[in-house]
Amino acid sequence: MHVLMILNDPPYGTEGVYNGLRLAINLLTKQAESHDLSLDVFLLGDAASAAKAGQRTPSGYYNTEKMLISVLRKGGKVKVCGTCMDARGLSDPDLVEGASRSTMDELAELSLAADKVLVF
Repeated sequence: MHVLMILNDPPYGTEGVYNGLRLAINLLTKQAESHDLSLDVFLLGDAASAAKAGQRTPSGYYNTEKMLISVLRKGGKVKVCGTCMDARGLSDPDLVEGASRSTMDELAELSLAADKVLVF
């Protein structure tokens, strides 16, 4: 099964990205038992900032960079809207290692190929 998760909210201030990444990590952990899941996380709009490397959050507070690293280590893919990156002053070297700049064309292709699309 191919799951596409589209995250739109800012990384902090609301819990949309946090909850989406929690679900992504949980799905990838469960798939380790069955090996039949591919998962793409697409960061759109303010969520593009979630992929910024070098985040320093207060002790005990969630960190979207660390959560995205967990998604990547568990076999998920992380794509970031390039237009959204540009609007926020983010460049490719600013992204967490393993995340990649993407396009609306790629989001359209991922959407058509996905068995399930989850939007946060």
